[in-house]
Amino acid sequence: MKFVEELVVEEFLPTFRSMLAADLRERGLTQQAVADVLGVSQSAVSKYATGDVARNEELAEDDRVRDLVERVGEGLAAGDMSAVQALVEAEVLIRKLEARGDVLALLHEDAVPELAEYEGDFRVHDPDSELLVRERVRSSVRRGVRTLEHASGFATLVPNVGSNLVECLPTTESVEDVAGVPGRIFDVMGRVEVPGEPAFGVSEHVASVLLAARAAGSSASAALDIRYDPDIVAALEERGHVTAEFDADYDDLSAAVADALADRPDATVLYQTGGYGIEPVLYVLGESAPAVAAVARDLRD
Repeated sequence: MKFVEELVVEEFLPTFRSMLAADLRERGLTQQAVADVLGVSQSAVSKYATGDVARNEELAEDDRVRDLVERVGEGLAAGDMSAVQALVEAEVLIRKLEARGDVLALLHEDAVPELAEYEGDFRVHDPDSELLVRERVRSSVRRGVRTLEHASGFATLVPNVGSNLVECLPTTESVEDVAGVPGRIFDVMGRVEVPGEPAFGVSEHVASVLLAARAAGSSASAALDIRYDPDIVAALEERGHVTAEFDADYDDLSAAVADALADRPDATVLYQTGGYGIEPVLYVLGESAPAVAAVARDLRD
């Protein structure tokens, strides 16, 4: 794990300070004056100004960095710019260079290849960045999966077609915005088998049920499919869940789920009792993957 701040310290600061020290010395400032401005020792200024400190050439050749050095150097030398303004100007540029596809961001991707695998746009410091939101959803699914793995007897709830635990992004629009388990969760000789790490767009069916419920007005963000049994439906109702049945022989899943929720809009359990070649399945809806997993776990406690 390497933070982008480390690259700022290792690559940007030596480059910027070296360029600024040289600029200020050329404008007639003494080593001590430059040292006071930069907050470093005179010996450090000497190394910066004489090129003894290695520069990152990509940053040194960037027009925005060169422009900032010139503006800050001119402002500090003339007394028109305060040290605080110079600091803020540099911080603003750093944030720009950290944007996806920019110099610091590319250096960060070289150091952390997993970042390069993400196709969307993001800023590492943005608390609302899509990357962070997506990773939080994947983390939530992981926690839910761990609950199922450690739940005694959950394997008995896995239908023949397998289970899947999914959670969607807050602004989900399609199956690609829903994270789940690649393949399915299966019962292997009484043990829960999870084939891989949570990923987006890997659970078409359970994700589609969740999306259909949301389109019909449900506030659910997660879903889990388990084996259908009238006793399980009764047990969930005893625990306060509102249940709703939809037709297994649907031509349009969204319409079938919408019809079920029209009578029971607060339903947190959807189920279909099967049909020709269709296994009966029950879907638990909830606010998050761990919350939905806990419902299934508690059925076997």
